[in-house]
Amino acid sequence: MNHSDKYKLCVVIPCYNVSKHIEEVINGLPKEINCVIAVNDCSTDNTISILEHLAASNNSIYIVNHAINQGVGGAMITGYKKSLELGMDITIKMDGDGQMDAANINKLIQPLVEGKADFSKGNRFRDLRALQAMPPVRRIGNLGLSFLIKAASGYWNIFDPTNGFTAIKNETLAAVNFNKLHKRYYFETSMISELYFSNAVIYDVPMQAKYGDEVSRLSSAKTLFEFPPKLLVAFLRRILLKYFLFDFNIGSLYLITGVPLFLYGFMFGLLKYEEYDKLGIGAPTGTVILPTLLIILGFQLLLAGLAFDVNNYPKKQSSS
Repeated sequence: MNHSDKYKLCVVIPCYNVSKHIEEVINGLPKEINCVIAVNDCSTDNTISILEHLAASNNSIYIVNHAINQGVGGAMITGYKKSLELGMDITIKMDGDGQMDAANINKLIQPLVEGKADFSKGNRFRDLRALQAMPPVRRIGNLGLSFLIKAASGYWNIFDPTNGFTAIKNETLAAVNFNKLHKRYYFETSMISELYFSNAVIYDVPMQAKYGDEVSRLSSAKTLFEFPPKLLVAFLRRILLKYFLFDFNIGSLYLITGVPLFLYGFMFGLLKYEEYDKLGIGAPTGTVILPTLLIILGFQLLLAGLAFDVNNYPKKQSSS
C-alpha cells in the first residue's frame, strides 16, 4: 500500500562500521520512502565513502557526520532532529547491519497511518518460527529483560522492547525530551520510558528478525550490570511522576498504604523475632499475628496497585 501520497516517510539509519551491509540496506528500501538520513557515527571503515557514493546519485539521501562517536542513541537523536527539520510525518528507525527486513516497513507503519498508535515497534516473540530462529541465549535474555522493561516503562502491553525496528509519528516525536534519552545501548528503553509521559500509544508488530553474520555489540555483561540500575531509576521516576505529581488516583492510594504496611510489618516482625530470640523464649501469639497481618494486607494492596498499573498503560480511547 502506498502511503507516500499522504505521509512523508523518513528512514533514519545509525551507521557505525556498517560498510559490509549499508549499500544493500539503503537500496532495499521501498520506493515510497521520501528521504533517508544516514548518521555516520564516526565510522573507522569505509562506511562514509559508500554513503557518499549512494548520495551522489540519490538526492533523497542525507548524510550527517559525527565528529565524535555518540553511540546508537546519539546517532538516532541526530537523525530524529533532522527528520523534524525536514518536515517529515513518520520516522522509521533501521539499523545498517542488514538484520531488519525492509519488506516489513509497510506493516510497521500501518498502525500509525490507521490512527491506532503513535509509535510502533517490531516484536519477534509473537511468531513461534521467529523464536526458533533467535539464538537461545538472546531469547532467554530478551524474555527476562522484557518483563523488567514493562515494569520500568509502564507499557505492560508490549514485548521485545529492545527491538530497534521502530516507527514514530513526528508529531509525537516533537514532544519527546531528547535530553532524557540515553545515547548508548539503553536508547530504545529510554525512548519508550519517555513516550509514557506524553501518553503515546505503542503498538507491537509481529515480525521475524534476520540474524546474519553481524555480532551484536550489546553484550550480556552490559545487559546484566548496566540495565537493572537504569531500569530501577526509570521505574521510581515513573511511579513518582505518574502517581504523585501528574495525578493522584486509586493506584496512588494502594501505594501509600501498601508500602508502609508491608515494610512496617516486616521490620516489626523482624525486630520482635530478634528480641524474643535473645531472651530464649517464644514470641506471644499476638506478636506473631500482628506483623503477619500487616505484611499480608500490605502485599494485597501492592498487588492491587500492580493490577491497576498493568491495566492503565497508554491506549487509544474508544469513541462512543
